[in-house]
Amino acid sequence: IICAEGLNLWRNSSSEINDQLYKGYQEGNGEKKINEIVAAFDFLNSNRKNFNVTIWYNSTYKNDTGIQPAKLVRVPRSVNMASNAFLQYWMGPTTKILFEFVKEMPKPGTQVRVDIASLLGGLFYTWVILQLFPVILKSLVYEKQQNLRIMMKMHGLGDGPYLMITYAYFLFISALYVICFVIFGSLIGLKFFTLNNYGIQAVFYFIYINLQISLAFLAAAFFSNVKTATVVGYILVFGSGLLGSFLLNPVLVQQSFSRVWITVMELYPGFSLYRGLNEFANYSFRGNYMGNRGMQWKDLSDSTNGMKEVLIIMLVEWILVLIVAIFVDQVLSPGSGISRGPIYFLKSFKKKTTSSRNPSVRRQESEVFVEMNKVDVALEREKVEQLLLEPNTSHAIVCDNLKKTYPGRDGNPEKFAVKGLSLALLRGECFGMLGPNGAGKTSFISMMIGLTKPTSGTAFVEGLDIRTQMNGIYTSMGVCPQHDLLWETLTGREHLLFYGRLKNLKGSALTQAVEESLKSVNLFNGGVADKQAGKYSGGMKRRLSVAISLIGDPKVVYMDEPSTGLDPASRNSLWNVVKHAKQNRAIILTTHSMEEAEVLCDRLGIFVDGSFQCIGNPKELKGRYGGSYVFTMTTSANNEEDVVNLVKNLSPSANKIYQISGTLKFELPKNEVRIADVFHAVENAKSRFTIQAWGLADTTLEDVFIKVAQGARAF
Repeated sequence: IICAEGLNLWRNSSSEINDQLYKGYQEGNGEKKINEIVAAFDFLNSNRKNFNVTIWYNSTYKNDTGIQPAKLVRVPRSVNMASNAFLQYWMGPTTKILFEFVKEMPKPGTQVRVDIASLLGGLFYTWVILQLFPVILKSLVYEKQQNLRIMMKMHGLGDGPYLMITYAYFLFISALYVICFVIFGSLIGLKFFTLNNYGIQAVFYFIYINLQISLAFLAAAFFSNVKTATVVGYILVFGSGLLGSFLLNPVLVQQSFSRVWITVMELYPGFSLYRGLNEFANYSFRGNYMGNRGMQWKDLSDSTNGMKEVLIIMLVEWILVLIVAIFVDQVLSPGSGISRGPIYFLKSFKKKTTSSRNPSVRRQESEVFVEMNKVDVALEREKVEQLLLEPNTSHAIVCDNLKKTYPGRDGNPEKFAVKGLSLALLRGECFGMLGPNGAGKTSFISMMIGLTKPTSGTAFVEGLDIRTQMNGIYTSMGVCPQHDLLWETLTGREHLLFYGRLKNLKGSALTQAVEESLKSVNLFNGGVADKQAGKYSGGMKRRLSVAISLIGDPKVVYMDEPSTGLDPASRNSLWNVVKHAKQNRAIILTTHSMEEAEVLCDRLGIFVDGSFQCIGNPKELKGRYGGSYVFTMTTSANNEEDVVNLVKNLSPSANKIYQISGTLKFELPKNEVRIADVFHAVENAKSRFTIQAWGLADTTLEDVFIKVAQGARAF
């Protein structure tokens, strides 16, 4: 042993020697003493006439993983050391022979193959796959922010079909993206793709893109701004990759780290994606280094392979997240209309009951808001009560004591937005709602189109109750909102094709309806129909919105200030379209243009502080509230008293309604004056004082509106 330059250590068996030498390998090196003993010799069976030695050696090193070719075989040196030790022991320390014939056993040549793409693939491929998440999230939030989803729902696209169509679209885009990703990687020879089994890759990517789409649907419920959603989406993309690389990857190589905590970390979808891609990267790196294949189906059963665990986690999460996303979408309803209660899904198991058409019995509540001198409003209410008793009616819209109350906040009392509204509209009738801002018109329209629920009362649209049958109402309803709700990247023709399909138009009927709609609003010629809506002017967008509301022959149409922003020629053309469209449908129109109301509306209702103050056709209202002429005169400030005396001589009952800086306006009862007398009196007055300008006009609808609104507020 001394001649062999070794230590004289006794071991009871060869297994103890193997354990001692095993400490040179990382799996058995608990004390971190690498290659403390590299070889062992047993000379017990040797004597002077017999050289019989057993040699143990360890050719591994600390970072050896057992998957690489052997770096060194120490057999020649060990044999030389043992042979010289035997000779020196028996023949003297000066004896030394170099056994040059003892050489290392020849072995096949090995080539070092290191695939950098596989080595770094876990991080970079995670980023590549996650790039789809903010894209999907942005698209979903955009439709919510621009109220496009509500617009689609109001034209007949229910929540179920919307979710399925949108999900299928993003699944197709994601699948195409991943297929191109794999094909391109394979064509350029990346071992990450070519060595790993394509079947396993397909299953992994398919499950994850479905999970990613479900996560985007869930996340979209909590965002209302596209920019915020996009920023957060990309933070998650890069954060998931970096955290996976610096947090998850180190613990994967530590055998002492609890597998339970690794599983918990993989519950975060970004980490499960990183773990799966990391497994592909490891197998492709090893396969390339050893000249073998990468991950195969049989490898999923390996104890060190985490792919099977990742696939199970992602599959379960896909199903759960999708269910939660649908639930949250219906309960929060951030962009799809009226929200439902947390147990909405249980209502589908209840027996459906038909909506009652009996008049409301809670009349005493509404009497507080109804003045007895509003005869036309009271007659409308009685008409509604009679219609509700009839089994069939030709009226398209019947509103029964409709109310909307908003709860008080921050110590403020509750707000009565709509106070017991009753209204009946025939098919072929256009009803105009006039009223100042904040009167409650928007709250009324919101209840009728399903954006908010009525506090009490109800309305029937084509016999369907707005409280329980809005999905049926949507199929026969058209809406032109106050603000244009359009996709900026779609053309005018594509908008009408889309909404026409929602109204069950197909084939040549759809094409013809689209062309007629475009022509009716002057968007057909000059290639305008095929321009993106984002490049339209404000007036062109408005005309497109009107065309959308009328396509598909809806039975009921709601128009909120349809001619806003149009030039006179376009406005007159649009009015002709509306007048033609109302022949077979009921239209409710809100406007601040008295001229528009007078031209389009068969009846008008002036709406102030949540209730109708009067209902009638324009001529009736002007006759009822406008039995006077409006006399206006402008003079110098020191002659204002002369103007007052002139008017009093013409009409003792004249009422001064306006006076500022020498301009005075009076109401002259028609039964007290003649137009000829007014002209004669003014001509005589010119010789007594200065008259800069004067005018005599009949009562306009605007005068009626101002008088009714001011009278209601004074009351």
